[in-house]
Amino acid sequence: MLLTDLIATLQLSIGPVILISGVGLIILSLTNRFGRIVDRTRQLSVEYRSASGADLHRILSELKILTIRARVIRGSNVAAVLSVLLVSLIIISLFWAAQYHVNIGYLIVTLFISSITSLVVALSLFIYDLELSLKALWIELPESIGKPETK
Repeated sequence: MLLTDLIATLQLSIGPVILISGVGLIILSLTNRFGRIVDRTRQLSVEYRSASGADLHRILSELKILTIRARVIRGSNVAAVLSVLLVSLIIISLFWAAQYHVNIGYLIVTLFISSITSLVVALSLFIYDLELSLKALWIELPESIGKPETK
């Protein structure tokens, strides 16, 4: 591979590398949310052992939502990681195509569309988790405060 080919390939790979960095920050955020969900679940499990009556019902309701949230965040994290893996394949494909002088434009387009689609799925699940976290919060609030109207 000539140096000029290498420089051109490096320039082409800058965009995908920046995408990896951005999605990496999203993955960090999702991982932190997942950790908080696990911590809250453990805390409520301890409270559940000594609860009775209305507290027992409240804790069980919140634990159900936390279980759903953990699955949603896990799915979101998987989709975000898949997005990064697909972008990584784009970068590998760019260097492979430059090395062997192969036209793989369709492969790169397919990988890019798949990566962005996976990112959209991850962000959509993230939004759904935000809605679920509000439901869990409403369960925790005393009745005197009142709950916002739901759609």
